[in-house]
Amino acid sequence: MYFNQNNNFYHGIMFHHFHDNGIHLKGQGSIDKDDFYKMINFIGRNNILDADVFFEKFKNNKLKENEVCLTFDDGIKCQIDIALPVLEELKIKSFFFSYTSIFEGNPDNLEYFRYFRMNYFNSVNEFYNNFYIFLDKDLKSFFKKNNKTIKEKKIKFIHYSIEDIKFRLVRDILLTKSQYEKTMFQMFKEKKFNYKDFSKKLFFQKNDLQKLDGLGHLIGLHTHNHPTLIEKLNYDEQKYEYEKNLSSICSILDKPQNEIKCMSHPCGSYNNDTLEILKELGIELGFKQIMNIEPEKRMKKVNNSFLEIAREDHADIYKRIY
Repeated sequence: MYFNQNNNFYHGIMFHHFHDNGIHLKGQGSIDKDDFYKMINFIGRNNILDADVFFEKFKNNKLKENEVCLTFDDGIKCQIDIALPVLEELKIKSFFFSYTSIFEGNPDNLEYFRYFRMNYFNSVNEFYNNFYIFLDKDLKSFFKKNNKTIKEKKIKFIHYSIEDIKFRLVRDILLTKSQYEKTMFQMFKEKKFNYKDFSKKLFFQKNDLQKLDGLGHLIGLHTHNHPTLIEKLNYDEQKYEYEKNLSSICSILDKPQNEIKCMSHPCGSYNNDTLEILKELGIELGFKQIMNIEPEKRMKKVNNSFLEIAREDHADIYKRIY
């Protein structure tokens, strides 16, 4: 049974990466077509609502505790190649949240970095060790100082290992974005990884977004440049991210801006400024990244507001099945 005392409330199911035996290689957290079928069966096909139905029932306060929707983040090409045929076969319409710098030929490097660490090392921990060598910093004091944060994040993000969390803290807290990317590009050079050759393999193209829209899936906001910690940006920077995201999607889909009503928070990051900006843009449904109450965000309940609806990471469901 999927539903239990920890998830017996309406929520989204969050997906990112998929793999097959051809173009899209297996990596940390990725699932294949068969895994996807198993997850849908485990959740219960009757419990999964089409995105538009979930949205309407949510607005009318009619969602039941055992009703969920499927959501896909980041505009990753494997979702089109592997997940979409399954969705169409099972007649499930889903939410797709895409950032939009990818459509200008300037994707965030996050996906290149992930592909690199998954495919150019024997394990993700081998990548972490190599990264720290390139970084050439004494990290013991940093990890000791952040020991409490590491433990808290492990509780919130149970699908991450301790090493995953440590790496993300180094990436997002210790280093600036330019410092992090400089180190990664140095590693690219050593491994002779020509990342720009992989753009069409990794990211949505405009016609993918148009195809999803034409099939009846709901397209939503996910910022323009996909900052990993948008809460660290000031109000005007955040406003740019979402206004640009909205105008780009509407231009690609040839829609008026008031037709885009949903979004998800990249990496689960947001603050009060973010919520105010989204309200001003007319967003009526927003998804966070976890299934917990976050006291630091002054939440009173799991589905705290219409812009803070919980999502279960597919990796957590995978662990329960296997």
